[in-house]
This record gives sequence, C-alpha cells and structure tokens, in this order.
Amino acid sequence: MFEKFTTFDITVEPDVTIHGVHGGSGPALLLLHGFPQTHHIWHRVADELSKSYYVVAMDLRGYGRSSKPDGGEGHIRYGKKAMAKDAVAVMKQLQSRRDAGDESFFVCAHDRGARVTHRLCVDYPHLIKRAILLDICPTLAMYTKTTRDFAQSYFHWFFLIQQSPLPELSISTNAQVWVQNFM
Repeated sequence: MFEKFTTFDITVEPDVTIHGVHGGSGPALLLLHGFPQTHHIWHRVADELSKSYYVVAMDLRGYGRSSKPDGGEGHIRYGKKAMAKDAVAVMKQLQSRRDAGDESFFVCAHDRGARVTHRLCVDYPHLIKRAILLDICPTLAMYTKTTRDFAQSYFHWFFLIQQSPLPELSISTNAQVWVQNFM
C-alpha cells in the first residue's frame, strides 16, 4: 500500500502532529478522508493519481496516526476550522520542500473531509484551485430537510457533535458494542 509514497509527520501546533503520505509529481492534490477512516481509504487510487499529481493524503487530527490533542473549550480544537488550518500548514510545508513555487492545490475529500474542505474553501479561497466533495450533501439542505426517519438512520451525525464528554463517555462505556454495531 502506497509503495511509491513517502510518509510524513508534520507538527502544525506544539501538541499536534499530522501524519500522512505524499508522492508523485505535477500539481498538488490533497486527499482528505471521512469518518471513521484514515488516509488509507485512498490506497486504491493514489498510485494512479500520482502519475499526474503530487498527491498528499493525510490523517485528520484525531484520526489514524495524527495527534489526538485535548479538545479544548467546546471541543473547538476538533472543529473543521482547526482541521482546515492543519491541512494548509501541511500543504505549505510539503510544497516548500519540493520548491513548487505555487502554494495552491486541488482537494478531493470524502464525508467529514468534505466538511473540512468547505472550511478550506471559505477560509483559504486563494489556495484552493478546485474541490471535489464526495459522499456529502450540502449542509443547509441537509438540516432544513431532516426528518425523523433521517435523524434516526443517521443518528451518529447528531450524536457525535454533542458537547464533550457525552459522546466519548457513551462510546467508551461499551466500546465493543459501538464497534460491532456502527463501524
């Protein structure tokens, strides 16, 4: 898996290191995973993409081998804004290492990574060339059209955004049941 890629661990905050892989040549393409995956979800397409792009696949903070820092007040350190900032820091550092001369990049993102990409596009429009969002519906449309059946089917979307420590304690009380039924 990722045979033609090099791993990286980039410190973006004193207690936050982002892990991932990079390889290939051409314009930069950032790949962001969803919940509950890691950068490994891209292993089937990364080699092919690296023939035309400089590919960066990273683990979002809190996932995989990236750091899992304290969430802070209101769990703000796990917000999409913080994760978007991580992505920019990673891309800037990797782009400068390869002396690309252009800090902008493409993004292809799935699920939670697509939500992070929303923030990237809002907060850093000068850096994002184009974005592809996979398996995500527009946020406003999703919430305005949410029905009881939808909320029950996708309860974890609403459960996991509850104030800490409710989700963490609920899951850790019987982690085996959570993993068997929801992953």
